Amino acid sequence: MAILFKAEKRTAGTRGELKKMRQRGIIPGVVYGTKLNNPVNISVNEKELMALLRSHPHALLDMDVPGVGKQPVMMTEVQRDSLSRSVLHIDFHQINMNEAVKTSVRIEMTGDSQGVREGGILQAMLHEIEVLCLPGKIPDVIEVDVTKLQIGENVLVGDLALPEGVTTRLEPEQVVVTILAPQKELTEDEAADQAVKAAEAAERAEEGRLEVHTDI
Repeated sequence: MAILFKAEKRTAGTRGELKKMRQRGIIPGVVYGTKLNNPVNISVNEKELMALLRSHPHALLDMDVPGVGKQPVMMTEVQRDSLSRSVLHIDFHQINMNEAVKTSVRIEMTGDSQGVREGGILQAMLHEIEVLCLPGKIPDVIEVDVTKLQIGENVLVGDLALPEGVTTRLEPEQVVVTILAPQKELTEDEAADQAVKAAEAAERAEEGRLEVHTDI
């Protein structure tokens, strides 16, 4: 579902005018698209933009583009100050709802891991995943249930329950989340067992990198 996002029309503006605009909490931007005769200069509210960047930076947006009307758009580039990291400018691109887009979706862990209850440490290896799908099918998040995950076990990309019509080009053997053993002194047998498991995991990962997938 597209997120409503407000934009105002603006003139191109000089560097000094754009600086004053930012000081008032307004960020300049541009909307590009094949259905637009020319790129459209816009401005957006800084607080609303920052909230969007924190929560849904890759979301499909429903924007009332000045002089054009409501259009589906996505953020494509955010320019920041190299020192303060404050946003200086933002680009949006008009989206064709009938063409697949490549974007990133946040990964959200759910459940109380058995391994964590036993003292293990949950470590997320991926915080978002790149997907390919129609704009209307972009999920808000990809949920990963870690409830049954034991110490030493992983959730791989291939284990993810992606929604219908959503695919990823990441290797199925890539680790999404793992439960690390608690930091303690291991006995000789435990150390040997962990070494074997690590070697087996490395072998599986190597096989995954060598495998070619043509169904995505």
